[in-house]
Amino acid sequence: MIKILLYGSSGKMGESVIRVVKDSEDFEIVAGVDALSPAEDLPFPTFTDINDCNILADIIIDFSTSAAVPAAVKYAVLKKIPIIICTTALSDETILKINEASKVIQVLKSANMSVGINLLIGLLKKCAPVLDEAGFDIEIVEKHHRRKTDAPSGTAFMLADAVNEVSDGKFNYVYERESASEKRKDTDIGIISVRGGTIAGEHDIIFAGENEIVELNHRALSNDVFTNGALLAAKFLIKQKQGLYSMEDIFN
Repeated sequence: MIKILLYGSSGKMGESVIRVVKDSEDFEIVAGVDALSPAEDLPFPTFTDINDCNILADIIIDFSTSAAVPAAVKYAVLKKIPIIICTTALSDETILKINEASKVIQVLKSANMSVGINLLIGLLKKCAPVLDEAGFDIEIVEKHHRRKTDAPSGTAFMLADAVNEVSDGKFNYVYERESASEKRKDTDIGIISVRGGTIAGEHDIIFAGENEIVELNHRALSNDVFTNGALLAAKFLIKQKQGLYSMEDIFN
């Protein structure tokens, strides 16, 4: 039984983790932390400050906010607890702290915990160089619910970065074109953000060539897909030595 400290326990993803773990024989949530709106009716102790948590856990799963992540990382290092960071829009300073923490503890960071998205990235790395060489233009469209505050999504950047990784970093990311008034450059990757309703997460990678189009896409129908990925990551991470890991490491 893996004991979880759930960081961001009162958010939408916190609700998903609680729901999925409730019927699990492999996991137990032993404590929750949420500074913004701590719930009082949860079946485990909750705290507004992670430093007040004195309950032993095997791993921290973070679905909080970018501003809250540094405190969780500091606590994880202090307690020598592995941490899974699922929060996006992290600052360069926070990323530096995460990298430093990975020298002491196990850290897994991913902008998207979905198994499907991370397998899709592997496919993207294989097909992008071939289609780019054939002259295909690359565009990314991401759609999320109306409450999502960061745009483009962390996953959109993951997808664009995956293309750049296998393309010698030649691509520039373009987020709007109305102010440019110029034709598309061959080294552009356009990233378009849509916000509305309760869309859990949709990502389309469009390769547009001469008289043909190739698309790779992923649809998250529920936040539970991210929870399931985080739990899979937890099983993986507690078996590793200190270091910085990603979801891709699970499948390699």
